[in-house]
Amino acid sequence: MKSTVKVLGMVMLALITMSTISTDNGKYFEISKNIEIFTNLYKEINTSYVDDLDPAKLMRTGIDAMLESLDPYTNYISETEIEGFRYITDGKYNGIGALIRKMGDYVTITEPYADCPAAKAGLKAGDIILAVDGKSAKGKTSDDVSNILKGFPGTEVVLTVQRPGESKELKITMVRDEVLVPNVPYSGMISDDVGYIALTTFTRNAGKNVGDALKALKEKQPNLKGVVFDLRGNGGGLLTEAVNVSNVFIPKNELVVTTKGKVVDWDRSFKTLNKPIDEEVPVVVLIDKGSASASEIVSGVLQDLDRAVLIGQRSYGKGLVQNTRDVGYNSKVKMTTAKYYIPSGRCIQGVSYEDGSPIDIPDSLRTAFQTRNGRNVLDGGGVSPDFAMAKATDLSIVKGLVTKNIIFDYATQYCLKHTEIPASQDFNFKEYDQFLDFVVQKNFKYDTDSEKALKKLEEFAKKDEYLDQVKVEIDAMQKKILDRKKNDLQNYKTEIINLIEKEIASRYYYQKGKIEVGLKNDPEIKESIKLFADPARYKKLVGN
Repeated sequence: MKSTVKVLGMVMLALITMSTISTDNGKYFEISKNIEIFTNLYKEINTSYVDDLDPAKLMRTGIDAMLESLDPYTNYISETEIEGFRYITDGKYNGIGALIRKMGDYVTITEPYADCPAAKAGLKAGDIILAVDGKSAKGKTSDDVSNILKGFPGTEVVLTVQRPGESKELKITMVRDEVLVPNVPYSGMISDDVGYIALTTFTRNAGKNVGDALKALKEKQPNLKGVVFDLRGNGGGLLTEAVNVSNVFIPKNELVVTTKGKVVDWDRSFKTLNKPIDEEVPVVVLIDKGSASASEIVSGVLQDLDRAVLIGQRSYGKGLVQNTRDVGYNSKVKMTTAKYYIPSGRCIQGVSYEDGSPIDIPDSLRTAFQTRNGRNVLDGGGVSPDFAMAKATDLSIVKGLVTKNIIFDYATQYCLKHTEIPASQDFNFKEYDQFLDFVVQKNFKYDTDSEKALKKLEEFAKKDEYLDQVKVEIDAMQKKILDRKKNDLQNYKTEIINLIEKEIASRYYYQKGKIEVGLKNDPEIKESIKLFADPARYKKLVGN
């Protein structure tokens, strides 16, 4: 019986293969042939290779290499990574509720979430994870540790941590729970008549939550002069929620986005379905290079329809749509299936990548489209703001302090000496001289972009045998840069203090406190408030 079924199966496979060969000029034969080659190769290596192999690890390496040849957003999601995928779509996962980052040999807690298992158990930012359930965490990546910390609600996990300022290791037991990360972590008034809404991700109910936040602002201030809608650092999420969020500000039955891919039957257009919360109140959308995908749909749509003024920096440039497919054993593949186009007809997708990030496209190579009021906007490489402002974290000195964890480590030391601080809105950091001493103790060094460019110039000059002729000039420029760098900690004192205040506030008041302390110092917030106070300038920027 089994042999008969096997023969029938082989016959069916042969018939299917023959039909696909005849209908698609051999394409499916090539797929079938290469799958067979891959299967045979995989079996031979696992059977005959000189060393013992982990079959799952070997297959994962092959899958990752295959998908790496495509775009950066097409990924394999294994069974152990499903909780992370659930967070991307639903804004919740099962775990302890804390952000972590690899620092040196170990992973460190960087931000526990309020009212979640980690915070309830007393875990603090700065705690170094030495072991999980008695097993050493040395050398483990953030993903390795994160996968272990996630698990079914009600199950226990024991962390062995080294807390700065304490000589003994601590064992902290936590009970995993469902962690819900709000996609609107903060909204409120930032002046007498200007409201603010932060949206950090386009997970489920993003549109409803933004709408509810706007309703609350209007109830608090019926004469609302404007709303600042913050999409900075928002990497996107669900396409449907991008439509719902846009619908908060624009009328029903308005085209938001069209998706177009290889399979024409899958092309779709998405229109708003509901009455807006407010289609008249002036809006400023804050964007930066961390604003991607769904964030770019919303900001681009509001720009195309002349419904908002965009302030900040050019966005990331991800105009691709991903869908997921089940591939068996509770695993999925998330793959790019289409590009999206916003109302003006433009697609903001970056066309090439370097180290997984889009390469900046000069404006001269971007195609012009027009907004509803006739303003020129450009495709490719992200959404450009109507009013561009420099970002403090793009400064070389600031990037160095952040990436080398100087500000993070200083905040940890600061918290050891201060059991409490004022409310986040009233907190002012005044110990900058102590911070400067800490920087010296850490032997902090950093390279500016100018220095990196000079090093490349010197390498090219040496290769071209011009170095003897230009060495004096290169050394002179290097000296000027070093002289200027000596003053960077003072020249950018305001920007650095802003980041220190945000980091310290997060230790006492979590994400809400971090946002609140940041709002009072934020130059883009201040510029937004000024813009709302000048209606003529606002109307000019939106083409009215």
